Amino acid sequence: MTTEAQSTQRLHREEFEVLSWFERFAFRLVRRMNQGAWKRFWTWCQSTLGAGWIHLATYNIINVYGLEHVEAAARDRPLLLVANHRSFFDMYAVSTVLFRNTAWRKQLFFPVRGRFFYQNPLGLLVNLIMGWWSMYPPFFATGDRPIPEKRGFDRYSFGVLTDLARTGPGNIIGFHPEGTRNKSDDPYSYLRAQPGVGKLIMDARPQVIPVFIAGLCNSLPKQVARNWSRQEMIRIHFGPQLDLSEHLAKPDRLRTHKEIADAVMEKIAELGETDRGLRGFGTD
Repeated sequence: MTTEAQSTQRLHREEFEVLSWFERFAFRLVRRMNQGAWKRFWTWCQSTLGAGWIHLATYNIINVYGLEHVEAAARDRPLLLVANHRSFFDMYAVSTVLFRNTAWRKQLFFPVRGRFFYQNPLGLLVNLIMGWWSMYPPFFATGDRPIPEKRGFDRYSFGVLTDLARTGPGNIIGFHPEGTRNKSDDPYSYLRAQPGVGKLIMDARPQVIPVFIAGLCNSLPKQVARNWSRQEMIRIHFGPQLDLSEHLAKPDRLRTHKEIADAVMEKIAELGETDRGLRGFGTD
């Protein structure tokens, strides 16, 4: 499998030096954990220990739809899962479903904002115990508190992410087009899609599958308690692989990237409407 060790991207000294000493340490460590034998070991931990405890915390209240669309994807090309973002645990739940319900070899990567996961020991610990180091690569110059001087490093990280999404049988990248967590109480509301996902799809040409997720909360103890009280069901909908060829034929520019992002978000919203219909809610 292709890993970051085989990336065509080179980290230049000036890009690396904009990071603090701890950010450099964290990045070197997590990069190493996502290469070769280390990545295979942590993937095994993720598929057994991680998926095991998440399953124990959710098995009474989780419903999964459309898994056949993931099964239909080609095994020799990376898969980009694009999902709405409402809970800290969205991609953990999705990865557990994949590990427990599909047999083919896979390794997961979840790009994250570096502000927390790469800036203090607690962030590193969360990356280990929750993500088995899969929260990689990091980005610092995005979000509500961007660090503009780190844009050069982010360009490098985006190149790494593009390589992971372009080549590598079994590579699965979990991506939230909204860019940040939607804190609205309405599970069928969405934030504006960011063009980054469109650029990633334009540059890497991965297989793209939309995912709609609802029913997860943001408190781990509360989520575990819900598994026994059955207060709210978790619903995960996988959609058919997207045909974005019409968009990919357009010029490689920001406007096209935004159009791709909007098209992806529209498909996620359609899955949301399917979920709304299954729950018996009207659209008004």
